[in-house]
Amino acid sequence: MNETARRLATDPDTVERDLMKLVLTIVELLRQLMERTAVHRVDQGDLSEDQEERIGMTLMILHERMEELCERYGLSMDDLNLDLGPLGSLLPREGN
Repeated sequence: MNETARRLATDPDTVERDLMKLVLTIVELLRQLMERTAVHRVDQGDLSEDQEERIGMTLMILHERMEELCERYGLSMDDLNLDLGPLGSLLPREGN
């Protein structure tokens, strides 16, 4: 089976998991964008100490929930990093 056919192949038994993978990928992308924005705002001094604390706690809780949902559906956080071919991966690797 060629690459395109393999990507389009669907299995009724995995539809729910595949849908959750897509949804969680989008949520993880947004979470990472929010985290970068928060770090930038902290670096710029735009937030009060209380705001920094609330944002930090919110992002930590969201990350924990993402890990829980991944575990529930038999996914890893790496599974959410879609391969975009010549463009590379969708999500930055940890530490990048």
